[in-house]
Amino acid sequence: MLPSCEPLQKKIYMKATQEPITGKEAIGDRATPYQALVEFYKAFNERDIILMKNNWANSAEIAMDNPLGGIMRGWNNINELYSRIFEGQAQVYVEYYDYTIHETNDMFYAVGRERGNFSIGENSIDLKIRTSRIFKKIEGQWRQVHHHGSIEDPDLLKTYQDLVNK
Repeated sequence: MLPSCEPLQKKIYMKATQEPITGKEAIGDRATPYQALVEFYKAFNERDIILMKNNWANSAEIAMDNPLGGIMRGWNNINELYSRIFEGQAQVYVEYYDYTIHETNDMFYAVGRERGNFSIGENSIDLKIRTSRIFKKIEGQWRQVHHHGSIEDPDLLKTYQDLVNK
């Protein structure tokens, strides 16, 4: 007989939220999952590497899996990728929508979609990305420890990769 366990979830917001997180929202108490997500999108859309560093756990154990960089492990590698994006010629904007948040005492994950735009020079495409983010509570603040993004349309993925690699 298996021992009984407490339920994993403390809070589950199963109704998918359609109101997007853009990063333009006011950053409030980072003790809430919503505010941790707002901070990430603010950092990304405003190309703020310092705010991005504050959003992620700065350790070797974190990971990011995206359509361009493959699997990146550790803050140093993830920081390098964001720095290239922020300092590069491409303009990227994404917002998070159609998401649910699943929270325990020490961890939460958000599962949803990103939509936005990628442009470089005369070329521009609309982005549609399935996105999951995992945050861990560290010293009372939510810190991102994992991100996974996937472009499910193979033609869009190829176009995106071709534009980035020009």
